Amino acid sequence: MANPLTLVVGVHLVLIEEDHVLLGLRRNTPYAAGLWHVPAGHLEAGETVTHAMTREADEELGITIAPDDLRLVHTLHHLDPDDGADRLQLFFRPVRYEGDADNREPEKCDRLAWWPLGRLPGNTVDYTVQALDEIRRGSPLSVAGRPL
Repeated sequence: MANPLTLVVGVHLVLIEEDHVLLGLRRNTPYAAGLWHVPAGHLEAGETVTHAMTREADEELGITIAPDDLRLVHTLHHLDPDDGADRLQLFFRPVRYEGDADNREPEKCDRLAWWPLGRLPGNTVDYTVQALDEIRRGSPLSVAGRPL
């Protein structure tokens, strides 16, 4: 009998305006310090994925998103080569939100910047680049990391 897999679930916010996506330059973090990444976090015990995403949007950017205003635009099964963990990365795009995105976690994010979707910085998290490319193509699912 196979053992059921336990996955870490990541939630990622894809804010796009005029073909530019909002990225944050990570700092002082155990994962991807010095790399650009979309605003993101992890699902916590007892919350839904949409609640996790609205919580992270508020904590990291100071914006308010109603859970019903989130659209799942991509799912990425991330087979992390660094620690061997399996992660399910969910990418959400809001149809609307309130407030102006501001860096609310300067201890974890050096700065926020809008980048052209077709010209992301070279030091962007690999799976983020992949997911954004897949979103541009309209693909709902991809796999990144070690081969099965």
